[in-house]
Amino acid sequence: MNGSIKNKRLRSFLSDKAAVIGATIMICFILAGLFAPLLAPMNPYDLKSVDLGNVLIQPAWMDGGSMSFPLGTDDQGRCILSTILYGLRTSMLVGFSVVAVAGTLGVILGMVGGYYGGLVDAFVMRCADTVFSFSTTLLAVLLLGVFETRGLFTVIFAICIADWVKYARTIRGSVLEIKNNPYVMAAKASGARDIRILFQHILPNALPPILVVMAVDLAVVIMLEATLSFLGVGVPLTEPSLGMMIAIGKNYIYAGMWWMILFPGSALIMLVVGINLFADWLRDELNPKLSR
Repeated sequence: MNGSIKNKRLRSFLSDKAAVIGATIMICFILAGLFAPLLAPMNPYDLKSVDLGNVLIQPAWMDGGSMSFPLGTDDQGRCILSTILYGLRTSMLVGFSVVAVAGTLGVILGMVGGYYGGLVDAFVMRCADTVFSFSTTLLAVLLLGVFETRGLFTVIFAICIADWVKYARTIRGSVLEIKNNPYVMAAKASGARDIRILFQHILPNALPPILVVMAVDLAVVIMLEATLSFLGVGVPLTEPSLGMMIAIGKNYIYAGMWWMILFPGSALIMLVVGINLFADWLRDELNPKLSR
C-alpha cells in the first residue's frame, strides 16, 4: 500500500513541470552552497586571496572583464560568483536550521496545547497570539537589537522565536480534529501513555499540513535572513550573505555597476521561486481537498 502511494506521488510529481523545475532549482542551489569551496573561483572571505587591484571589474563578457571573475567583482575586489556561492551556504544554513528548530518547538507546543486543552491550551495560544501580533521581521529586528553579540546563530535564534507560531497554530487545529478519533480513544482505553499517543497516533496523522508549512516557511526564512542582512542587523560583515551583497550593490547601481546587485538579487529570487514551486505541488499533493 505504501509503495503504491509512493509511486502515485512520484508520477504526480514528474507530471507537474512546475514542481520538477522548482525541485531542480532547489537541488542545484543546495549543492552549489554545499560545495561552494570546490566550485568558487576564490574564497571571498580569505583576506589573502582578495586583491584591491581587482575592485569593480566588469563581468567576463564585457570590455575590461576577466575570465577569472565570470560575474565581475565588488567594491572590495571579491569575486561576485564566489560570494554568491558562499552566500547560498548562509541562506541554506539559516533556512533549514530555523525550519527544524522553530518547527520542532511549534509542533510540540501546539500538540500539547491541543491535546490537553484547558489552561495549557490557553497559555500556549495566548503566547502565540502575543508573538503573532508583531510582524515577524519587526520582532526579529527587535530581538537582534537586544542581543549584545551578533552572529549567524544569533540570527537563527531570533528568527526561531518569531517563527514557531505558525507551526503551533497549524498542528493544534489538526490535533483538535484527530484526538477524538476512534483509534486515539482506543489507545487511551488500552492504557497507552499520553506521550505515546501524541507521537505514535496523533503526530503521524497531523504531519502533512506541517510539511507544507515547512516547505513554504523555508522560502520565507531565507528571504527574511536576506532582509535582515540588507538592513544591517543580520549576519556580521565577516559572514557571506546575499542580502548584504544586495545592500552593498545598491550603492553602486546608479554608477553603472549593475552586476553587484543584479546577480545576487537574481540568485535569491530564483531560490525562493524554486522552493515555492515545489511547495505548491506538495500542498496540493498532501491535501486532496484542494483542486489544481
